[in-house]
Amino acid sequence: MTFKSFNPPQRILMGPGPSDVSARVLSALARPTIGHLDPLFISMMDEVKTLLQYAFQTKNEFTIALSAPGSAGMEACFVNLVEAGDKVIVCRNGVFGDRMIQNVTRIGAEAVIVDSPWGRAVETHKVKAALHDHPDAKFLAFVHAETSTGALSDAKALCKMAQEHDCLTIVDAVTSLGGVELKVDEWGIDAIYSGTQKCMSCVPGISPLSFSPKAVAVVQNRKTQIQSWFLDQTLVMGYWSGEGKRSYHHTAPVNSLYALHEALVMLHDEGLENSWARHKEQHEVLAKGLKELGIEFIVPEEERLPQLNAIYIPDGADDAKIRDYLLEHYNLEIGAGLGAFAGKAWRIGLMGHAAKSENVALCLSALKDALHQ
Repeated sequence: MTFKSFNPPQRILMGPGPSDVSARVLSALARPTIGHLDPLFISMMDEVKTLLQYAFQTKNEFTIALSAPGSAGMEACFVNLVEAGDKVIVCRNGVFGDRMIQNVTRIGAEAVIVDSPWGRAVETHKVKAALHDHPDAKFLAFVHAETSTGALSDAKALCKMAQEHDCLTIVDAVTSLGGVELKVDEWGIDAIYSGTQKCMSCVPGISPLSFSPKAVAVVQNRKTQIQSWFLDQTLVMGYWSGEGKRSYHHTAPVNSLYALHEALVMLHDEGLENSWARHKEQHEVLAKGLKELGIEFIVPEEERLPQLNAIYIPDGADDAKIRDYLLEHYNLEIGAGLGAFAGKAWRIGLMGHAAKSENVALCLSALKDALHQ
């Protein structure tokens, strides 16, 4: 057998992730690799930390870029904070809420499940009732932006209720960070994780993570050893913080962190609120065009994610054939439905670098052509 270099086509990524990556971020990947303990690299890590604090709107000292994808960020939050026997109220309104439940049960903790309909935000009155009925619950876990359905939940209200019941919050912000309003300190979020491949428009494989001082105290005062060595944040703290020499934990993905640094610089240059506004503006243009095509949204307007648009597949349209046609004729990727919406929905991403007028115009005209064909 002979092998050649792999040269992928230039796709337009408008699915649920990864999103389009700008030329600036891709060029950062190609810069010379230096050691993960090199003083210059440590200095760049400090800038990544400061820029992540800006993106999360937090002053949390423990704010890092975990060397693994968002799913590992999720697991890092649960395995560090939750111990066997703890009671965790988990909100489930899609695939990723269900994954939270699996994390809780694998630890040996008790999951109190609050179900809301797929395609809707987490129902706050149900969470309020669960907190009242379970005064011994230690944590409230929920997905801010449910990628499987395109629903945006009221994180501010949920965190306020948790604080009133002395519960710490664990929040999935994989799809929300950089795309919609998110204020960690103001809302009182205790542990939050995200991913680089959504509204950050960076390459996949890194999970931004932030723990409040209360969350750090819980980690440091556990009764039992953290189950995962690699995800044990007490071991990672010495690499991401402190003056002078940093402690070695693992070989960080040096070039991927260059790329994240560049993506965060771009977000900072644009301005966080401007980024939120851009995603909303492009969503509104897309929504208007989809309505003209007779395509309906799954999520009610007031609960809708601007960066992840879940729509019903029109009657008579073949899910796979349409997506294949878009990929073959337009190099355009949109996402299939997940879970309960598999075969019934498409997910159109307007995330980060992909949230721009030319992409929206192409998507609408390509969909019109595909449906006609």
